Amino acid sequence: MATARAMLERRRSSRVHTRIPITIVSPHANGEARDAAAEAISVSRTGALLRLPFLPELGSRIEVLHGLSNERREFRVISVRDRKEQGPFELGVEIFYPNRNFWGVAFPDERR
Repeated sequence: MATARAMLERRRSSRVHTRIPITIVSPHANGEARDAAAEAISVSRTGALLRLPFLPELGSRIEVLHGLSNERREFRVISVRDRKEQGPFELGVEIFYPNRNFWGVAFPDERR
């Protein structure tokens, strides 16, 4: 099992624990889009840990609408934390194009 230090060294960027309101748009099984209010509870430049009321499939693409800036970005579901039968669910996601700070937060390892 990897130590906490080794796991931290493997991360591409630091994480910030926060609560940012978001809306998730995800394709539903019948092909229609599904919208749901959710929140980001931990963010980094390259991804986030999201809490939402439904469980998209691993590997699926979801669109996140930032509740404060109204900016939209596409993410991929890469993990599910503590898989359970009913929500809310916590998902690890990675951003497809991390060219700028989507979350609008200062990260500890940023140069000033």
